[in-house]
Amino acid sequence: MGGFFAELGRYLGSANNRGEILGDLGEHIYLALVPLVIGIVLAVVLGWLGHRWQPVRSVLLVVANLLYTIPSLALFVVIPGLIGSKILDSINVIVALTIYTTALLVRPVLDALDAVPSHVIAAATAIGYRAPRRFLGVELPLSVPVLAAGVRVASVSNISLVSVGALIGTGGLGVLFTDGFQREYFSPIVVGIVLTLLLALVVDVVLVLLRNVLTPWERAGRAPVLAEAVA
Repeated sequence: MGGFFAELGRYLGSANNRGEILGDLGEHIYLALVPLVIGIVLAVVLGWLGHRWQPVRSVLLVVANLLYTIPSLALFVVIPGLIGSKILDSINVIVALTIYTTALLVRPVLDALDAVPSHVIAAATAIGYRAPRRFLGVELPLSVPVLAAGVRVASVSNISLVSVGALIGTGGLGVLFTDGFQREYFSPIVVGIVLTLLLALVVDVVLVLLRNVLTPWERAGRAPVLAEAVA
C-alpha cells in the first residue's frame, strides 16, 4: 500500500501530469454539461408537446425508450457517419449524450407537468394566461421539484458516459483510464476514478442548490400558490 501511495505521489508531483489532468477534467466537464443543458431544453419542449397531445406523448415515450437502449459506444461510432464529422471530433460525444439526455428526461418532464395541480392551471387560464405564457410562468416553475430529480440522474449518467468516449479517442477523464490500462499504470486510473466521482458529487450538489433557489415554496414547507409561481 505504501508503494502505491508513493507512486501516486510521484505521478501527481509531475507538473506535466497535473496539467494533463486539469485539461482532461475541463474537457470532461464541457462534454458532460453541454449535452445536459441542450438535452434539458429539448426534453422540456418535447415534454410540453407530449403533455398537450396524447398521440405525441405515446410516440415520444416509445422513441425515448428505444434511443436510450442503444449502446453508448455504438452510438459514438455511428454519429460521425450521420452528421459528417470526424471520428475523433468531440461533437460526436456531445450529440450522442444530448440524445441520451433528451431520451432520459422526456418521461420525467411529462411526469413533472402531470404533477402540476389542475386548479392552478385553471386559475392561470382564468386570469388570462395563454398556453405559452402559462407554461413558462406557471407550469414549468411548479414542475421543477419533479424535473430536478430526473436532471440529477441525467447529469450523473453523462459524467459517466463521457469516459466511454475515450475508447474512440475523444478527451475527458476517460483518457486517464485508457492510458493507465495500456501502460499497466494504476495511478492515472485511480486519479480518474476519484475525479469522476468528485465531479458527479459537485454537479449534484449544484443542481440541488439550484432546485432550492427555483423552488422557495419547498423550503418554506408549504404548497405554492399561483402568485408565487408567477413571481
